[in-house]
Amino acid sequence: MTGDLRLVHAHGDRVTVTDPATGVELLAYVYRPEAAWEAPRPYIHPLRTLAGDVVTDYRPNDHRWHKGLSLTASHLSGANLWGGNSYVHGEGYLELPERVGSMAHVGFDEVSAAGGRVVIAERLTWHPYSGELWAEEARRIEVHDVDPDAGSWALTWTSAVTNRRDEPLRFGSPTTAGRELAGYTGLFWRGPRAFRDGRIIGPDGEGPGLMASQSPWLALSGEHDGADGHATVVFAHAPENDHSGARGAHPAHWFVRNEPFAGIAPSWSFFDELELAPGDTLTRRYRVVVADGVWEREEIAKYLEAHPW
Repeated sequence: MTGDLRLVHAHGDRVTVTDPATGVELLAYVYRPEAAWEAPRPYIHPLRTLAGDVVTDYRPNDHRWHKGLSLTASHLSGANLWGGNSYVHGEGYLELPERVGSMAHVGFDEVSAAGGRVVIAERLTWHPYSGELWAEEARRIEVHDVDPDAGSWALTWTSAVTNRRDEPLRFGSPTTAGRELAGYTGLFWRGPRAFRDGRIIGPDGEGPGLMASQSPWLALSGEHDGADGHATVVFAHAPENDHSGARGAHPAHWFVRNEPFAGIAPSWSFFDELELAPGDTLTRRYRVVVADGVWEREEIAKYLEAHPW
């Protein structure tokens, strides 16, 4: 294992986390204001492997609002906290800037590095285009389990979103609005261009057919441009997410594709809207493992078993 991670906070802009053993900046958590059309919100980019290879994309020319790894809400009670054009059933994607909202940084409760672990605890507010307060979010991002021998490290992302309206918040997606197999919303990862046509793998299947499936984890492996080698990015649900809905939670389904770009989202409202009553809180916790090389199903399962929640 490596020693204490190095943390640098450029106030008003970003927090970076670096592995001191290699000098590799593992991530930058960026919270500065950005263009209103792109649904400004904090995001992680770049996200790197221990070998220093970038496994996120930022403002690609096909979707300028795709920014590394970020929490989104593509359809939220008529608002778009995803960015860009809004999907309208029967009309397709339309340029409707009056629908595009934001997730605003309020402050940090903790930014710390100790014992091989980094904690970034943040408070945010969610707003429609008109600026009213719709929700408050408590977000916690932890960097941990940096393992040079395995060539991997992990981050845990926890978000607790509380409805501050006097009416329910309805979390949806383009699929809940009528577009087939386009249930993207929630925590979203946009992979680098080189990961197009990458390998998608889950506990019980493989390939783009895993779109809209349910499972405790999902991974995508791709080959780098500019450097020899591959990397694997694994997304995993925390047990309390109840991703299948077996214990009464709203079920989650994977949004995943490897063309025309690589992307993964553990969508919290793929097929059906999730309704959050006034004053209620929606909490979800995810783990993202960033690994050098191609990890097979057995290797992923073994890693997750060895690193319990």
